[in-house]
Amino acid sequence: MSTPSATAPSTQHAPAPSGGAPGRLGSLGPVGLVLAGGISVQFGGALAVTLMPRAGALGVVTLRLLAAAVVLLVVCRPRLRGHSRTDWGTVVVFGITMGAMNGLFYEAVARIPLGPAVTLEVLGPLALSVLASRRAINAVWAGLALAGVFLLGGGGFSDLDPTGVAFALGAGAMWAAYIVFSARTGRRFPQADGLALAMAVAAVLFLPLGIAEAGTRLLDPTTVALGSAVALLSSVLPYTLELLALRRLPASTFAILMSLEPAIAATAGFLILGQALSAAEAAAIALVIAASIGAVRTQVGRGKVRAQTPEA
Repeated sequence: MSTPSATAPSTQHAPAPSGGAPGRLGSLGPVGLVLAGGISVQFGGALAVTLMPRAGALGVVTLRLLAAAVVLLVVCRPRLRGHSRTDWGTVVVFGITMGAMNGLFYEAVARIPLGPAVTLEVLGPLALSVLASRRAINAVWAGLALAGVFLLGGGGFSDLDPTGVAFALGAGAMWAAYIVFSARTGRRFPQADGLALAMAVAAVLFLPLGIAEAGTRLLDPTTVALGSAVALLSSVLPYTLELLALRRLPASTFAILMSLEPAIAATAGFLILGQALSAAEAAAIALVIAASIGAVRTQVGRGKVRAQTPEA
């Protein structure tokens, strides 16, 4: 699924640079790294859809979270001592939010196409960005987004499974919450320690749900391999690419690029899953992308004005 960036990215969870970027990855350039990360995320989501007949939506989420948690814990080796009760409370809520976001999203793509699911999910971060800015122009961006949602549902969601739509919107709400708690966790934990610990919390919490749905199918070698590939494509690789990009790219530009995820998701859904879009659905996705980019640019412009305003 989507990474936790979209229209209001939080980069505090990224580990501090510890050396030069690998030559081949660095040669892509920062924009290329972000686009590669977005492609990885959405094609990982498409792969997850193909895995669902084997393990179910909750089983796929469990495999993804477990594999990603193992990799992050090994790489980050977070320190467990020296944290306050508030620190641990923050990381636990962050983990719960992460698990809920993934679970709701995969339940959505089990019922509706990947492109529309990501488009609906993006509304959560978009709403967060609009509310945080509180400028009149944001009514325009909100209106564009609502027009996109109206088109996406064929004027009333008649062409999309309503349960899938509800799951996608729920995932969007959790994505917005994820952004908030990612920032809080990043302020309380060094480097990527908080992310690694939150991923472990999410994996532990989701494990009973995955076992209940998939049972011993979670132990099938092919299923484990595919689940690990989903974790690599949807979590580990994108986080690494985004980290490298953010060392040379302003967060505002990064956010605008991430707003293209619905289009990438629609492409992945078409190429891997054969999920073609109608003209109305394509227009809907374009409207939501335009609203996301507009909201980000408004937020960035507001920040520049504040920075240029002399203090009293």
